[in-house]
Amino acid sequence: MLDASNRATDEKLKWFLDAAADGRLRLPDFQRDWVWDDRHIRSLLASISLAYPVGAVMLLQADDRRVTDEAVRGSLRFKQRLLAGAPSPTHEVQWLILDGQQRLTSLFQSLLSGKPVETKGGKSKRWYYIDMEDALSENVEREDAVLSVPENKMVKFQGKITADYSTPEKEYEAMVFPLSSAFRTRDWRKDFNDFWDHAADKVKLWDDFEEKIIAPFQDYRIPMITLGNENPPKAICQVFEKVNTGGVTLTVFDLLTATFAANGFDLREDWDKRKKRLKGFSVFDRSVLDDVSATDFLQAATLLATQRRNAISCRRADMLNLTLTEYQDWAEPLMEGFKRAGVFLNNEGIFDHEFIPYGSQMIPLAAIYAVLDRDLTQSEREKLARWYWCGVFGQLYSSATENRFANDLPEVVEWIRGGERLPQTVENAVFSAPRLLSLKTRGSAAYKGMYSLLLRNRPKDLLTGEEMNIQHHFDQRVQVHHIFPQKWCRVNRLDEKKKMWKSIVNKTPLTSSTNRWIGGSAPSEHTTKIDRKNGFTPEVLDAHLLLHCIDPEHLRNDDYDKFFEARQEALIALIEQAMGKRVVRDDPEEGDDEDEADDEE
Repeated sequence: MLDASNRATDEKLKWFLDAAADGRLRLPDFQRDWVWDDRHIRSLLASISLAYPVGAVMLLQADDRRVTDEAVRGSLRFKQRLLAGAPSPTHEVQWLILDGQQRLTSLFQSLLSGKPVETKGGKSKRWYYIDMEDALSENVEREDAVLSVPENKMVKFQGKITADYSTPEKEYEAMVFPLSSAFRTRDWRKDFNDFWDHAADKVKLWDDFEEKIIAPFQDYRIPMITLGNENPPKAICQVFEKVNTGGVTLTVFDLLTATFAANGFDLREDWDKRKKRLKGFSVFDRSVLDDVSATDFLQAATLLATQRRNAISCRRADMLNLTLTEYQDWAEPLMEGFKRAGVFLNNEGIFDHEFIPYGSQMIPLAAIYAVLDRDLTQSEREKLARWYWCGVFGQLYSSATENRFANDLPEVVEWIRGGERLPQTVENAVFSAPRLLSLKTRGSAAYKGMYSLLLRNRPKDLLTGEEMNIQHHFDQRVQVHHIFPQKWCRVNRLDEKKKMWKSIVNKTPLTSSTNRWIGGSAPSEHTTKIDRKNGFTPEVLDAHLLLHCIDPEHLRNDDYDKFFEARQEALIALIEQAMGKRVVRDDPEEGDDEDEADDEE
């Protein structure tokens, strides 16, 4: 809940601009850099000149004290920064902008900074003027009267200068008012009237302009919602996301970066270094750790920190309450945990982050290794593998993962340490045999899992006989390809309605070159070609086929039906071995509905 001190009021635009200039009004560090494009700024200035509402802003009461008691969680002390273009502060910070950064920054730069505005996507910085006569005309849209000119105040078209406002005299002559003078008009008015020798029509023009255009700027009030600094981080995070109009989502990482910075710790810099270290886990360009995000790392750290507090949880609110001391205590053990998790996945036939069935399962996996803090024995590793594959084929990491993380960490650790009770993930996992037929693209976690189990067998490439280890996987560009080629299946009108030949049952890891060499010929033809090309005896190739769970006799005879039935049973056996439990055979449901599009050759 928000603090009771929160209230709504309004302040003049000038107050906001002055507060930005002297440092009383700043941005929390989690606000990302952003500047509006020229069109948005001109529209905003036109709205102000018409006294149209431009929306409320939301401010958070600032507290720049350093956090000295890490036991006090939920305190809101953020590192701050000035609005873009603001000078060195002369006052202590009082308020932080939660909502309204783009509007207030654009207004500060265009109306008070005395400098050209740096617009998003612009080729140069811009000054903003308003055409005095056009602004007063009922036949001109106000936005058309707001002029945007380059930093040198000269407008060119096809290489020729079409407008020049580079000196005050040229501004007076063109009768364009610089909006950077909107709150200091006295000198400009005097010099404008002097320039025109106080001609009656020009004096009247200025008077009308000042009353109808300038006065709205000077009198403009902006609605303001102020939040007290005792609001919990969760509330501030949710409020920011609901009111932020720039489409930028505030992440836990952003907020913790700001709170840790109040203690002089740069979380972003720390994570950048850790990310590079994780990248160095593999000698290859890609690895299973490539997609580990800052949020993943923080969620794993929260799991470990809350377990130590005997209240294990890793929901967003728990992550926001992670203290700097807790993060620093667990960061290095987690680094080792993720590295050991990477080795584990490689041993399970997962070589590339794109083939990780559930990226979220990396979080408890790394946390488990961090708690154990050692390499596992063979029997311990088999338990961990069983838990992992039950999570994959049981689809238990597809949703509501935070509760499962919190259950799996203590349960799997206890089981590995010798406990008799099975983790809930192992106990509850169920895989239905008909689901194999629906696994047609690698968007499915089970599809990726099946592919990886085949690679875990360390099969050999059918053409070269080389073992498909991690080195071979990256060097030879191994992917999932059809056993009975697509062309042959279509010509023979196989499984015409359901096209089961597109499923994982008719696919296996092959190199791109082997797949091209096989082409679209019947299996009986390409097996004979492979034997001849490599001087293989039929027995050698048959042994290679068996490692892919392919019955050689059915392949050599082009007997698709028997091949398909036998391979389905072989893949089910692999799944049962990995999960350590029987697959459900008589479930009428076919599981996930997969996209009929086939993403492999």
